[in-house]
Amino acid sequence: MTDTPPIRRNRPTFTDQEALQFHSQGRPGKLEVVPTKPMATQRDLSLAYSPGVAVPVLAIAADPSLAFDYTTRSNMVAVITNGTAILGLGNLGALAAKPVMEGKAVLFKRFADVDSIDLEIDTEDPDAFINSVRYLGPSFGGINLEDIKAPECFIIEERLRELMDIPVFHDDQHGTAIIAAAGLINALHLTNRDMAKTKLVVNGAGSAGIACTELLKAMGFAPNNVVLCDTKGVIYRGRTEGMNQWKSAHAAETNARTLAEAMAGADAVFGLSAKGAFTDEMIRSMAPNPIIFAMANPDPEITPEEVAHVRDDVIIATGRSDYPNQVNNVLGFPYIFRGALDVQATTINMEMKIAAAEALAALAREDVPDEVAAAYQGSRPRFGREYIIPVPFDPRLIHTIPTAVARAAMDSGVARRPIVDMRSYKAQLSARRDPVAGTLNGIFERVRRFPKRVVFAEGEEEKVIRAAISFVNQGLGRAILVGREDRILETATAAGIELEGREGVELHNARLSHRNSTYAQFLYERLQRKGFLFRDCQRLINQDRNHFAASMVALGDADAMVTGATRNYSTVLDDVRHVIDEKPGHRVIGLSLCLARGRTVLVADTAIHELPTAQELAEIAIEAAGVARRLGYEPRVALLSFSNFGQPKAERAEKIQEAVRILDGMRLDFEYDGEMSADVALNRELMAQYPFSRLTGPANVLVMPAFHSASISTKMLQELGGAMVLGPMVVGLDRPVQIVSLGATDADIVNMAALAAYNIGG
Repeated sequence: MTDTPPIRRNRPTFTDQEALQFHSQGRPGKLEVVPTKPMATQRDLSLAYSPGVAVPVLAIAADPSLAFDYTTRSNMVAVITNGTAILGLGNLGALAAKPVMEGKAVLFKRFADVDSIDLEIDTEDPDAFINSVRYLGPSFGGINLEDIKAPECFIIEERLRELMDIPVFHDDQHGTAIIAAAGLINALHLTNRDMAKTKLVVNGAGSAGIACTELLKAMGFAPNNVVLCDTKGVIYRGRTEGMNQWKSAHAAETNARTLAEAMAGADAVFGLSAKGAFTDEMIRSMAPNPIIFAMANPDPEITPEEVAHVRDDVIIATGRSDYPNQVNNVLGFPYIFRGALDVQATTINMEMKIAAAEALAALAREDVPDEVAAAYQGSRPRFGREYIIPVPFDPRLIHTIPTAVARAAMDSGVARRPIVDMRSYKAQLSARRDPVAGTLNGIFERVRRFPKRVVFAEGEEEKVIRAAISFVNQGLGRAILVGREDRILETATAAGIELEGREGVELHNARLSHRNSTYAQFLYERLQRKGFLFRDCQRLINQDRNHFAASMVALGDADAMVTGATRNYSTVLDDVRHVIDEKPGHRVIGLSLCLARGRTVLVADTAIHELPTAQELAEIAIEAAGVARRLGYEPRVALLSFSNFGQPKAERAEKIQEAVRILDGMRLDFEYDGEMSADVALNRELMAQYPFSRLTGPANVLVMPAFHSASISTKMLQELGGAMVLGPMVVGLDRPVQIVSLGATDADIVNMAALAAYNIGG
């Protein structure tokens, strides 16, 4: 692998007043409770509370495991502290810890869709704390302990794990250990070290230091190769000063007595102590290619800049976001609990922690998607000395870590509800973070069963190359990159992509293709009466990748095509339509897939017909309904206007009415109606004011009166409403072609390539 240059990100800056305003503006704090069931009618209230609630009460009384089915317990974690070790601020008390615990709860929801509530317990007495928590088991699926000082944190966690039948996890211990272990796995890989022979020093014998030591020994470090140090020096066999049972368990057979002596010749060092704990001399004394994890917060034991002045063969990680290789607990706890909750684990054991660390390490070795690269402001990270740990905004974490944890829970016998179909579970996890992933999952699965050859027309673009490789890696088919071979390979090499000789990827140079003359003749026969000479067609095939790629699809040399990353949508569509006609009996339209608040709605026409006639609106409705069916939805089509069934009267609304009459004259097997406003089409209560409406429920296909209204509404929905919008998808062509928008990411291109392979448009 090729190393990236050092990556430096700007550290977020804000004033104290800005931080206070953030927490106080609007509704104070960072959490609210939102009902997941309707509460609009008396019947809703009767079902939610009395008398309807008695039914699940009796069911749970008869079978306690049903609480996971009928209550929030299966997706609820309590974040609990007594405030004795708040961040790097010390013992400030339970109440002062509440902003941190609320923040932790927010992170659970943001990264893994785990519901969470914070509980601050106002006692420093471990027994009182334990007795406060032990009886909360029926309320939660897991307990996340946080910001509790050592050694009390060991006592509390150990005792609660014995008393409770749900996971109890002190994140300051195990979260740090898991993330650091993942980074260390990769650092050992890069420096060609064997874990069993590596000499490691752990400086800091608090909760995180002890947990790191335990985890690494469980993973394969030899006990006497791990030297634990505290403020008094090395924890060695026979030492009595400042000892406790947790330190004694890791006392090493060594002659070293100081941190400096322990670090001499060491391969790696973990810092979980304080700023300045590592000196230049200590770093200089370490073995070649040393591994330094300086994880003290907010300031590390030694900074990367300070290390660089001493030696240049170091791999270094810190706890800070403005340096590479951040050891960030958010990479762990949301996803670990996600996996544990989903199998209803009784505990989080060592096997599950090791599985999480190994999955994180493996993820860092994979090529990163555009979402990650964007956070680096154009500098795409690649596995190497500056990138050994994934970053928190990697969208793959949600389906990578929980699956590993869940599988380990099942294998180790602590899962009460094993997962049978892990592939389906992985897809469900993706849908939690990305609703589009959930909707596309069925399409991806079908394409995997019937893989296709898809042409990626703009093959010299880095993100297109990445998309093509991802398409192949996901088992969706073969990828054909159109472009000059030398330019494609040069771009791939510069981006750190191993492309040459990769199975499943073909490179086609339009000018040098043996099919060149055939495509040119085919295009000439289509365009000769539209002002094109043969040499014009030859030039288009030689020089325009859209014409070449579309000809491949038209003549059966490929199954589908995706393009548009470098050109305007309408321009690309014109190029494609030089080569590929409308499907007989169909109309070419643009259709966008919108997902908002758990609802999926198709919107047409978002790309092609500027001011459609009544006939065109009717045909757009038919095309859109066909796509809804192919996506697995029973179409309910609303033809939209600013008016509702003739009120107010307007000339433009009459066109919608005429379109409905045209549809009435056809033998159609889907629901449709109009004209109606968007709120009536989407809101069951408002629709009830029009009992004559033919729609049996809220519309899932919206036919807009004009291109501009369709485009404006979907973009507003995306930007202001937080909706996910996929498309516009091309519908109605005789061959499968999809066009992405300018600025599309590699993930967008893969999605549209899958839609093309699925032939969503025809």
